[in-house]
Amino acid sequence: MSERSPAPGGLDLVQSLVNTLDIETGGDSLDTPQGRARFGLTEDEVPAVRELRESLRAALLAHAGHPPHRAVTPLGELLAGAPLVVTVDAADGSAALAPADAGPLLSRVAAAVAEALVAGTWTRLKACEAADCHWAYYDRSPAGRGRWCSMQVCGARAKMRRYRAKGA
Repeated sequence: MSERSPAPGGLDLVQSLVNTLDIETGGDSLDTPQGRARFGLTEDEVPAVRELRESLRAALLAHAGHPPHRAVTPLGELLAGAPLVVTVDAADGSAALAPADAGPLLSRVAAAVAEALVAGTWTRLKACEAADCHWAYYDRSPAGRGRWCSMQVCGARAKMRRYRAKGA
C-alpha cells in the first residue's frame, strides 16, 4: 500500500474509494463512522458502495493488464444508474459532465470517470499488481507502464520473490 500522491481531478475520489479496503490487513474504513462520513454515506449504503468499490478495482486491474481478483458486477452496469448532465459555464462557454444529483456517491464517481475519459487520464489510474495489495495508484511513469503502487514496497517484494525463485 503506497502513500503516492493523489490522482488528478475527480480521479482522486475514485482512488480514495478503492483504497478504503486494505487487502493485506482486511481493514475497511467503510466500517467506521469516520470512513463513511468521508464519502457522505449512511451505514445502509455501505453494501452497494462496496460493490462499486470492487467493480472499480476490477477496472483498475484491467488498466494494469490484470484480471479481476474475483467476479464483480461490471462497472458499466453500476454507472448506468448514475445520470449525468452537461453543464455549460455562462462566463466562458466551457462544458462539462456533472452528476444530475450531486449527492449520491455513484453519481460523483460516474462524473469523475467521465471527466477522466475526456482528459485522457482514466487508464492511468491502476490497481497494484501485487495480489496482497491491489491498492489504487495513479501511474505517472512516462510510458504508463507502472505495475506497483510502490516500487519500494510491492515492487521490491516482487523482485525479491523472483530473485529467490531463480536461486532455488
